[in-house]
Amino acid sequence: MTTAINDDLLEDALLTHYRTLPAGERRHIARQASPALRLRLSWAERQMAMDRSPGALAAVLTEGREKQARHLDMIDDVFMRIAAGERMQVMITCPPRHGKSQRASRWGPLWYLRRHPTHRVMLASYGADLADDHGRWVRDQLREYTHTLGVRLDDGSRAANRFDLEQPRGSSVRGGMVTAGVGGSLNGKGFNLGVIDDPFKGSEDANSPTQRERKWEWYQSVFYTRRAPGASIVLINTRWHEDDLSGRILATEPENWTLIDLPATALSGDDPLGRKVGDALWPEQYDVDELERTRRAVGERVWWALYQQQPRPLEGGVWSQAWIDDNRISTSVLRSIDLDRIVVAVDPAGGSTNSNDEVGITAAGSAFVESQGAHHSRPERRDEFYVLDDKSASLGADEWGIVACQLAIDWQADAIVVESNFGGDMTAQVIKQAWQELTRRGVTGRMLMPRLIPVNAKKGKRLRAEPIAQLYGQGRVHHVGQFTKLEGQMVTWVPGMDSPDRMDSCVHALTELAEVDGLETTMDTYERGDPPGRR
Repeated sequence: MTTAINDDLLEDALLTHYRTLPAGERRHIARQASPALRLRLSWAERQMAMDRSPGALAAVLTEGREKQARHLDMIDDVFMRIAAGERMQVMITCPPRHGKSQRASRWGPLWYLRRHPTHRVMLASYGADLADDHGRWVRDQLREYTHTLGVRLDDGSRAANRFDLEQPRGSSVRGGMVTAGVGGSLNGKGFNLGVIDDPFKGSEDANSPTQRERKWEWYQSVFYTRRAPGASIVLINTRWHEDDLSGRILATEPENWTLIDLPATALSGDDPLGRKVGDALWPEQYDVDELERTRRAVGERVWWALYQQQPRPLEGGVWSQAWIDDNRISTSVLRSIDLDRIVVAVDPAGGSTNSNDEVGITAAGSAFVESQGAHHSRPERRDEFYVLDDKSASLGADEWGIVACQLAIDWQADAIVVESNFGGDMTAQVIKQAWQELTRRGVTGRMLMPRLIPVNAKKGKRLRAEPIAQLYGQGRVHHVGQFTKLEGQMVTWVPGMDSPDRMDSCVHALTELAEVDGLETTMDTYERGDPPGRR
């Protein structure tokens, strides 16, 4: 009996020492070990693997099914530093469907409690139901893998939204986890690790000033006050609004937080993962082409907020929605206006991605009409401008020329303006070939091909857009009907963002028309292939 006990003690001592050895020495010992000892060494290896990080724990318990990626490594690193005793307040911004909640709200807390079974974790999300789901998941893993994890639930406290761990031998402190919805009560509860995961349910929630203020007050007066000495906080979310919880914290106490900003596509050379500009965050799951499809589907405002973590004001830096809404006219009103010029403008898809960006194709017209002067003075005559149609779409080179020429035929345009930055003479050639094709089909009738006006925008997007935005601000541009996508791009665009093709084509069309109305001094940002002026 004594011999067996001594043998066990020797093995325990060997296992303790074994854990401190480098991998090569551990493999050497395992090769020489007896079958029984080899089983214990295998168990030790499994325990050591689970100790490394939340991602490693996930890989062991799911037998490799849980996916790992470089951005998830960064989330793991935060939990590892906190578990090692570093006090941190970390904000991780990340696009949806990139594994952030699974890692930060489930595997992270589970791993942390395994490492610190006397500590308490508090997790909050936008709704109590979602927070409880995370708590239930952690509890169920503790229940299912009790022996493997080496952590046992307390029999008297196993609710999904609040459970305790069994007191470790020799300790008078019991750890556990509590969950709540953002805005909910947390009286009498504290934490060593606090996790806030997506405090806003969606755009409607985040766009409400009342909800933003309510959640800010809850964070200050309820959540933050429940910190134990040395406690850490992890706030992980997608950005919905420039004044959401992340935005408010960054505006008031940025020096107290570590920001890990993970846009869906890299925005700068100092990307935290070392990506090149434009590289995808998780290319194995969502490559650049897929992200471009997502961008077109969700629109610019949602793309920049949720996916790029750069929420923009609803009113951009150049256009105002009111300028469009207050001067919109119907097609019936347009019938009473004698347009003296109509142009179609094309902004071909450019850039370096392999995906088909949208080709901006819009039609606009101008007329010299009588308008009410300022402060109800006597009427004045001036040029007014009309956005007539938007046929922008994701089109190949064999398609967009036909669409642009057909639009010119439909509106009897006198010119087709084509940006030639990316394609040079090729863009003009596409238009000419498309016109020839439509002529062959008998679609053009007796209409001659409109004048081609190539433009090469040499300077910044803002310098191109601002003179046209000024016309909108003066009430001189009228949208004939509603162009939801085009208008969405306009009012959410701010300088510094890539300007979308719909907006660019509209700017090209209105620039061509407005050049004849005293804006010549602002149009030096364009290099035109044809002199301005009415035909």
